[in-house]
Amino acid sequence: MTARGWDELDVLLITGDAYIDHPSFGAAIIGRVLETEGWRVGIVAQPDWRTVQALQVMGRPKLFCGVTAGNLDSMVANYTAARHRRKEDNYSEQGSPGRRPNHAAIVYAQLCRRAFPGVPVVMGGIEASLRRVAHYDYWEDKLRPSILLDSKADLLVFGMGETAAREIARRLAGQQDLGGIRGTARLLGAKATAAADFSAHLQLPAWDDLQKDKNLLLPLTRTVEREQSPFNGRPLVQRHGDRAVVIESPAYPLSGPQLDALYELPFQRRPHPSYGKPIPAYTMIKDSITVVRGCPAGCTFCGIGVHQGKFLTSRSEDSVLKEIRLMSESPDFRGTISDLGGPTANLYGCKNDQDDACQKCRRPSCLSPTICSKFQVEQDPAIGLMRAARQADGVKHVFVQSGIRMDVAMRTPEYLSELVRHHVSGHLKVAPEHLHPDVLRRMRKPSGVFERFQEIFREESEAAGKEQYLVPYFISSFPGCGEEEMGVVEGFLRKSRWNLQQVQDFIPLPMMPATAMYVTGLDYDTGKPIKVARGAGERLRQLRALRPLENGQQRPGRPPSARPAGAEPSPPASAADWDSVG
Repeated sequence: MTARGWDELDVLLITGDAYIDHPSFGAAIIGRVLETEGWRVGIVAQPDWRTVQALQVMGRPKLFCGVTAGNLDSMVANYTAARHRRKEDNYSEQGSPGRRPNHAAIVYAQLCRRAFPGVPVVMGGIEASLRRVAHYDYWEDKLRPSILLDSKADLLVFGMGETAAREIARRLAGQQDLGGIRGTARLLGAKATAAADFSAHLQLPAWDDLQKDKNLLLPLTRTVEREQSPFNGRPLVQRHGDRAVVIESPAYPLSGPQLDALYELPFQRRPHPSYGKPIPAYTMIKDSITVVRGCPAGCTFCGIGVHQGKFLTSRSEDSVLKEIRLMSESPDFRGTISDLGGPTANLYGCKNDQDDACQKCRRPSCLSPTICSKFQVEQDPAIGLMRAARQADGVKHVFVQSGIRMDVAMRTPEYLSELVRHHVSGHLKVAPEHLHPDVLRRMRKPSGVFERFQEIFREESEAAGKEQYLVPYFISSFPGCGEEEMGVVEGFLRKSRWNLQQVQDFIPLPMMPATAMYVTGLDYDTGKPIKVARGAGERLRQLRALRPLENGQQRPGRPPSARPAGAEPSPPASAADWDSVG
């Protein structure tokens, strides 16, 4: 601040992650976006939440405090699926745990209130996004009200917040009201609630009613999901006693040129120089490039599509090549791009918002139960990008590590051939999740695809003269999965003698359809009772069905555990992978 001649900040951002100035991290993106608008921005990373002085090091901000728990929900960051404390926090220096509190967004917002009385508090990030309405908290095993009630924040930004952040700063600078901003939610007081006209809003099941009947979590989740589209989503309201949480329609996705401009902001692409030891999350992504945003799959257990939205935006090839040139100029770059990806790498260039029918559609998934006829599957843009990337100066290898959608890949044979021949680092990560058709339906995942894809991948690898392996990812204890359903996966693994690298014990994230099934014991689509593994013993039995073979045995047929000499295992893509066993 002294070097820049600043006597005060306009915006102070507080994050639960170590600060890395890279576009993979939310606080960095929002900070750079506001900076380009001319605002003076300061960031406090992982403050000591036991003292207000930790936030006061740069003085009182003029416009607002923005808080985020970080790139993960803080309860996911702090606890495993077995509700045990994690031994490592990959978003902290040296992976040290304990650097962020439980329910970090709430704690930081309350701390801002104490540190800077009267300064507006805005919360965002995935923790706030998925907890904006009344929700189930798995780690506390109870329903909780909207995070706005406990945090006392003035405004909540849900989804990707670049557009909202600009508007919030503009309005506060002009002393304007914060109501009606797309992609935001706020809590009205009792008097404002009584005077408000909610005729244009959809009423969600009230908090008081949810406490009496947990089964109302099903219609609550269905309504929120149905109104997720920015093109037709209606504003929502949920009453909490005599107060109301008002949720505006979602923000529109960024266009391709807007996404290009975002990734071309002056990120330093490295951790803050105050850190002397490595940050695991940075090590994982430092040589990766995000090329697509959004996820149209609508998987019932995953928060990515809910947070980023289902509509795809792809960066231009020129923008990606500019980023590659910047990477190649770094003294730490060794010539290998670890990933050209996003939520799903092979959806780069695909489109699902070009048709009027798409903008009227309320389906949560463009890919389930089958790929929608309006979904434009494209392979040429991705093929062109991969070829241009590997021909760039200073680049020796370009890999795809973030995973691909198998059903889409089988519709793009030229892309799949290009991928297998040039962009697999010995391992290709895929996510069949399960093999029983009923469980897959509840996940919104395709049935019978993995087995067919496995054979195509083997044939393509042999044709390329390469020894390469699939790294499949399975989930145990998913709602509707009992011993019989888990036995289908176990039988397949035993028959093929496959030794898994990644296994996930199901974690019910807030606001997910799978979580509503877990809480209610009812099928999300039919409302009929289903089996739910709740106890630690039953969950452990399902997890053990996916256990590796003992005594050094290997599953033949190109097992993922048997990699060629010198090949490195694929890094985890998310906190879910860090629950892996075997």
